[in-house]
Order: sequence, then C-alpha cells, then structure tokens
Amino acid sequence: MQMWIEKARLGEPNAWEQIVRHFGGMAFSVAYAKLGDRPLAEDAVQEAFAAAYADLGKLQQAEAFPGWFKTIVERQCHRLLRRKKHATIALHDANITETEPYDVERIAERREWYRKLHQSVEGLSGPLKQAVHLYYFQGYSIKEVSGFLNVPPSALKKRLFDARTKLRSALFVTDSVSMFNDIGEGGASMLHIVNGDHVGDKLRKGNIRGDILVWREVYPVGPVFLERDEPETFRKDYLARTFGIPAEEYEAACKSQEQALHHFHKYEEVVLWFEHDLFDQLMLSRLLHWFSAQRLGDTKLSLLCVGSYPGIELFKGLGQLTPKQLAGLSGTWRQIGPKELETGKSIWEAYASPDIARHVEITQEDTSALPYAHAALEAHLARLPSAMNGLGIVEQTTLELVRHGVNTPRALFAEIGNRISLLGMGDLEYWYRLRCMLEQPHALLEMQGSFSLPGDPDRCVVALTELGREAAAGATDWVTVKGIDEWYGGLRLHGNPTWRWDAASKRLVYRE
Repeated sequence: MQMWIEKARLGEPNAWEQIVRHFGGMAFSVAYAKLGDRPLAEDAVQEAFAAAYADLGKLQQAEAFPGWFKTIVERQCHRLLRRKKHATIALHDANITETEPYDVERIAERREWYRKLHQSVEGLSGPLKQAVHLYYFQGYSIKEVSGFLNVPPSALKKRLFDARTKLRSALFVTDSVSMFNDIGEGGASMLHIVNGDHVGDKLRKGNIRGDILVWREVYPVGPVFLERDEPETFRKDYLARTFGIPAEEYEAACKSQEQALHHFHKYEEVVLWFEHDLFDQLMLSRLLHWFSAQRLGDTKLSLLCVGSYPGIELFKGLGQLTPKQLAGLSGTWRQIGPKELETGKSIWEAYASPDIARHVEITQEDTSALPYAHAALEAHLARLPSAMNGLGIVEQTTLELVRHGVNTPRALFAEIGNRISLLGMGDLEYWYRLRCMLEQPHALLEMQGSFSLPGDPDRCVVALTELGREAAAGATDWVTVKGIDEWYGGLRLHGNPTWRWDAASKRLVYRE
C-alpha cells in the first residue's frame, strides 16, 4: 500500500482509487464509531477522502498515512456532529446485503444471527468495539489496524482477547461467538491473483478479504522466453501484430502487474485462483516458476484450482460463478508446497523450450501435484499440426463445424468454446485463427459478405473452400501446401516442420 501512496502523491489517479478501496472500510468503522449513523458516517468518509486528497502533498512520509488519515476522518466527524443531530441506525440492518431469494428460512436465520452478533458487539466499550469492527468485520490485519489506531500490536491483541471474553459471557451470543474462534486469523493481509477482470470484479462484490491482482496475459499465443528483457519486446510486437493489442498498453499492463507481484512480501498470504484449462494452467505455471525462485519468508502461498462446480454441467471457468458462489470458495484453497512449485517450474520451462521434444516429454512426467496440468498440456499439443492433415485441433474442429452447417463467426466461436473448452480460448485468439484460415492463396475458408474480423461477426457467412474440403477429409496437408510461421510458447514452427503430432498415439511422427 505504501507504493500506492507514493504514486498518489505523484498524481496517479489509479493509485488513489486503490487507497480509497483499501482504507474505505477502516475509515467507515472509525466514522461510525464516532457518529453512530450510517449515512452520516458515509458522508464523513467521503469528505475525509476529499480532504486527504487535497492535502496529500503535505504528507511527508508515506508510511505515516494511516494515522494521518484517521485524524482527518475524526475531524470530519466532529464537524458533522456540530452541524447536525443524528438518529442511530441498527448496524445489523445495514449489514445484510445480497440476500438469497430462494431460501427464505436461511435469510431469516442469517438476519437473526447478525442481529445478535452486532448487538453483542455494540455493547462493548469503544476501543474493544472498534478493534472487533476493523479486525473481524472489515478484515484488516493486526499490522494495519495497529498503524491506523496508533496502538501497539500487543495492546491490540489484548483488546481482541478481552472482546472475545466479554462476548462469551453474553448469553444471547453463546451460539454465535464460535465465529470468533474460527476466524482468529481472519484479519490476515491477503493478495488474490486471478485471471480476468470479470472474476476480479466478482470477488470484490463477494467481499473477499484482501487485495486483488488481475493477471493479464495470453500465454497460449505467441512467444514466451525464460529470459524477459529483449525477448519481451519481441512478444509485445507479436501480440500487437496478431491480436491488435496496442504495444504501449501491453507494456504498461505487464509493468504494473510485475511491480505488484514483486511486493508480495507485504502480504501474509498470496492466493492463486485458477481454472483447469490451458489458458489458466499456463498462467499458473508461469507464476509458480517465478515464486519458486523467491524467498517466501513469512508469506504463505496458496492455490484454489477448480475444474467443476455443482449444478454447472459444462464448467468453463470461475467467470460462470456468482459473487456469492465465489465467496463460498473462500478458504477452500490449499497451501502450495515445494512439490507444486517444482512442478509449475518444470511445466513453464518445458513450455518455454524451443525443442518440440521437451513439449512432449512434460506430458509423460509426473505433474500430479497440479491435477489439471496433464490434460491441459495434452490440449496444447493438440493445437500443433496433426499427422492427418497438418491442421491443429482449432482448425480441424472449425472445418467440421462449417461442414455441418455452423456458418457464422459468432456461432463458430460459441461452438468451439463448447467442444474444446479445455483450451480456454478467448475471442481475440479465435478471430486470429479464423483470419489465418481465410488467408489467400491457400485459404481453408471463404467469407461471403463484406466483413473484417473482429467486427460484427453476424454480418457474414463462412463456407469451405475446395482446399478446406480436402484438408478436412485428410486428403491434403495444409502446412505442406502453405507453410507455417507460428509460436507456441518457446516453440517456433517455421516453414514445413519435419514432424507432425499424432493425437491418437500421443507421439511425434516424422515425415520423410
């Protein structure tokens, strides 16, 4: 957080948004303790942030921000108290959010549970109540609360102990107080690393504790290298050329996420949220490769990786889940140990290798420490030129779909996502593959109608060319006809490789 404060002092608006998000709950807890009125407390917090932003240049040391900001919050509260008398609002009425419309009994039980719990906490003395709100309800760490309240950690822990003791003696919470024992480490400072802004936003809505880092990369496409400096420029240019991702945008995103990753030591726990498909498994192995070279110190590294979810027949990813379902997965992660780190390291090194043999060998090694890795790596190999016709699984499946009447780009992408969901392929990658199949003079497909991908995919119809029909039937080898220039990780396929991948026997077949 100190990094964001430094950036905010330099005028970066995104940094200030991070500060507001991080200190918002803490500021509200202090304001509510002073005012006892939720709307009034929200006004005080909003005005405090505005005042802090205006005076940020006066802050001499970034690490002093928590105590400095708390003083501003309290000053705004005193100003509002002088200006307006207020009526109290029961805290439990304000805390019930996102109710479940399909389980009335559960809602009623939960409301009663919250009412009793918060009624008990409201009966504590001011310092104890504030400690409970910040540590248990808001989820801040001992270190963060200590700095904000300017109370030594030992004294803060004593307050929490005293609060639990007093709550145990309150008859109307004897059934609920076990909650405090269960989350004795509930204020741990956490960093959650996820794939995709969609999942990141849902985690925030689900009130997952801690900071969220969205990892934005597309490792299944383009070159990757173990050394990152000059080769990274090559990757940036490649993605700009194939996907249309602006080079400056890609470079800025990479720099930002790498900087956030390098500050992992400030967290007590880092949780990796990933799925079973190739897209996520490559991202996971890349991060595990990086962490395997770090000294974790007191930071715990954990993993939540899922390949299914109850009630979802075709599970494609975490993005299918609601904020409440995602929140329900909280705490189900398991700690990452040496075996997981070593497996991730081996997978990434194999994927970044320029030797096709290494890409095959990794599927024959024991990768069970990461249960979904083996199937994902086999899906990676299925993308390579096949022994039947030189087509990868994406091209082959597309031709089969067109042959059976699926004839618009959008419909093709949807059906590809159903049939080979293990790739985890996004629309940008599929439009690129489709454009390659449309390229003359050796096109597999032809498009009827004026259209340029990735515009409006519903305004045209796709059909097989003569070459497409021959390739689909296995009568010709597309790579032999047109050649190839593609990157799959560290593997560059150029010209007409001497091998093809035989998915049935799971081996390389060398051509004469």
